[in-house]
Amino acid sequence: LTAAAREELASEIRAHADWGLGAASAHVIDQLGIVGATRLAMRRALLALPAPADALIVDGREVVECGLEQRSIVRGDAHCISIAAASIIAKVARDALMCELDEVFPGYGFAEHKGYATPEHRAALHALGPSNVHRLTWAPVREAAAR
Repeated sequence: LTAAAREELASEIRAHADWGLGAASAHVIDQLGIVGATRLAMRRALLALPAPADALIVDGREVVECGLEQRSIVRGDAHCISIAAASIIAKVARDALMCELDEVFPGYGFAEHKGYATPEHRAALHALGPSNVHRLTWAPVREAAAR
C-alpha cells in the first residue's frame, strides 16, 4: 500500500475498530533486544485497548506473555484481516513519529526513510554521528558512535 492509502485505511480502521498502540524506544530496544522490546510493545498495545481482549492473533512467531489464548501466524498480514489492520495502524503511527523525529533531528532523513537503513541514512550517520533516538546496538550506529 502507498503511504496515502495506509493513511486513508488507518482512519477507517480507527473509526470502526477497537485498537491500541504500543511502542518501545531505541533505549528499551538496546536494553531488552528487539524480541523483548517487541513483546513489551505488544503488551503495551493490549493495555491501550478500550476493552480487554479475549484472545490474540499475532503476526510472526511471537508469543505475548499476557495469559490470553493466542495464535501466531507467519506473514499474518497477508492471511488475516485483523493483523493487516493492526499493521496499517502501526505503520501509520511509525511514519508519523519518523516525520516528527525528522524535525527534531534534521539531517538524518527520518521522514524519507522511515527508519530503514538506506544508503542516505548511513551517510548521515557517518557525517553527523548518532542521535539519542538511534539504537546503539545496531552495528552502523555503534560504528558511527565510535568515531
